[in-house]
Amino acid sequence: MGSTNHSGGQAAAQETLSPSQIVQHVIEANPSLRSYQARVHVDVRMTSFPFIAPHLDGATYFKRPNNYEVVFERVPSYAKGFDRLYSDIGDPSNWDRRFTMAVVGGRDVNGHHDVVLRLVQRVRGMIDHQDVAVDPANWRVDAMEWHYYNGGTIAMTQTFGSVGGFDVLTGQHVSIAIPHVRAVAEGRYFDYHTNVAIDDAVFTKAGK
Repeated sequence: MGSTNHSGGQAAAQETLSPSQIVQHVIEANPSLRSYQARVHVDVRMTSFPFIAPHLDGATYFKRPNNYEVVFERVPSYAKGFDRLYSDIGDPSNWDRRFTMAVVGGRDVNGHHDVVLRLVQRVRGMIDHQDVAVDPANWRVDAMEWHYYNGGTIAMTQTFGSVGGFDVLTGQHVSIAIPHVRAVAEGRYFDYHTNVAIDDAVFTKAGK
């Protein structure tokens, strides 16, 4: 309980920082991690018709200062756009350019208290806003919620682990509730290779 209270105090203190300062802390986490590549496996289960359960396999790549990409090998037509969801959350380096940002308080995630940023697209699309929960103890993005103008929501939570002394993403749980689509997804990140050479060609900036 003591650590939870300490985290709550940290979150309250970090709420006095500007959104850009908070995002910069997230970007600068794992300062000696220059690059990585890892495998990604996602199990999707539709909880509404047609009740299908596709599996997605791919790879994730990161290279400082601001390159992040998730590439799925085969994405069914009905899952198009799902890959962009996975790339969005891992690339805070472009949030300041794409969104107006505000600190909107805090929330409890995974037993500790996070500071919450609200992101609103500078160029309006289908999403009204996104809420991002950041753990101020280690500057992880613990959770993200997308709120659509049509009333739909997508909620994602993340888990982390240590690989080679680095704090890296190991899992994601996604709950999708948008018009005509209800689904849950479980993602695993594994087989990390850190501080390796990565070809810039794997990073596609189109649409970012």
